[in-house]
Amino acid sequence: MSWEAETQPTPERNEDSFTQRGSLRPERLVSVRRHQDLRLAGHYFHAIDTLVLICVTVFFIQQITDRALLVLVPVVAGVCCTWFMLLVLDMYRFGRNERFLNHLSRLFLALLAGASATSVCHAVISSQQSQLSDLLLFGLISSAGMLLLHVIWWSLVARWRSKGLLIPNVVVVGANNQAEEFISTTIDRRDMNILGVFDDRADRSPPHMLGVPVLGTTDTMLTHRIMPCVDLIVVTIDQSATQRVQQIMGRLEKLPNPITMYLDDVDANRRADAIEQIADAPLAPLHTKNGSTRKAFAKRMQDLVIGFFALLFFGIPMMLIALVIRLDSPGPVFFRQPREGFNNEQFLVWKFRTLRHETTDMKAERQVTADDDRITRVGRFLRSTSLDELPQLFNVIAGEMSLVGPRPHAIGMKTGGVESSELVALYAHRHRIKPGMTGWAAINGSRGSMHKPEDISMRVAFDIAYIECQSSLLDLKIMAKTIPTMLGDKDAIR
Repeated sequence: MSWEAETQPTPERNEDSFTQRGSLRPERLVSVRRHQDLRLAGHYFHAIDTLVLICVTVFFIQQITDRALLVLVPVVAGVCCTWFMLLVLDMYRFGRNERFLNHLSRLFLALLAGASATSVCHAVISSQQSQLSDLLLFGLISSAGMLLLHVIWWSLVARWRSKGLLIPNVVVVGANNQAEEFISTTIDRRDMNILGVFDDRADRSPPHMLGVPVLGTTDTMLTHRIMPCVDLIVVTIDQSATQRVQQIMGRLEKLPNPITMYLDDVDANRRADAIEQIADAPLAPLHTKNGSTRKAFAKRMQDLVIGFFALLFFGIPMMLIALVIRLDSPGPVFFRQPREGFNNEQFLVWKFRTLRHETTDMKAERQVTADDDRITRVGRFLRSTSLDELPQLFNVIAGEMSLVGPRPHAIGMKTGGVESSELVALYAHRHRIKPGMTGWAAINGSRGSMHKPEDISMRVAFDIAYIECQSSLLDLKIMAKTIPTMLGDKDAIR
């Protein structure tokens, strides 16, 4: 989700020019999902580099196999060493302050290490000059390929950064001196987008702080349309006001956005380091302590590979279903409904239409029941087998959904006449990961309509438990259990 800002940003610290749109607002707001997808590009770059090295190696070995099989050992040793050094030298971080020549020098070291490994292995097992010339040719081709690829990677990252796609979007909580200091420092650095300020004391808050608009209270944050684009919430409340900090943190806990405290009782150097950590937005490093970026990359690759083959497998059945829907009742084949996804971002979910077109309920104010007269004849079969969910494979390929995750609920969906999001305090925490076509809740009996508050509580509990334990193996296990669970669950109303 994105929308155009009113005017272009201006680098001058002119108070009047800031009041119109905010001093640090980007030209175009980009969702956190889009930011995180781009920051995973380092993993894609590494995968492509590895694939190219393997392809060059296989091609080279095929060309020289009839001349010297012993060339295979030095070639493989050189490739493995180069691959390892690319990781050790952190070639896929692309830090904000890194220079291109520094990046190339580290790439040269990685290639040199690979060439050295190749030379040592060659010297140990053979001394034939013909083999040495073959190895030199292989080294030149692979090095030229790596150099070309990393020029492309660097150009892409530079382009994304120039468009602000790698610059973190931040909101500040607390219109006070600490917030003003934080904003002032950021204006000088110009390495963060501060989208706005929120303060729970609206009667004391100014309309703007150094040109950054005050957008409302902390309660306003819960439903503000800017929040799906916020990478981080920075709280600048004085820590000595313990009760107020606890109250604000209690409110912010309902949001899926990460939160950090800006400490005012440390020296200037430590404050500068803290701002540096907030502002630094490199591509996701390949080495992380908790493996979160590797898990996100593995999950995305799993979605793309399985999702692509699923589309091929279900392509013809989906076309037949579309034809039957057309013949069964008037109206469009597909039903598209706004739903909440990762970080509360709104997106359009795709489904086969199962209700009569004139009874469309975009906000799910009336959830489906067993004897619902809105369901078409074909729709009843599709819902009982979950075949109506197949078009969500397009959402998966687009990156809006995952194959496995919390099911996306309709915006404003009601349970017992009350919005479902108001019934569970941690409801928004289920949006800390992309929604899925199936999930831990679905295979444990919580799928379909929810007519009681206890149903929502159970669904959210399953979703949060999944988020805390998510792994590729767990996803595969859930997918394997999904089909027998759906076909054997005759009581679930969808």
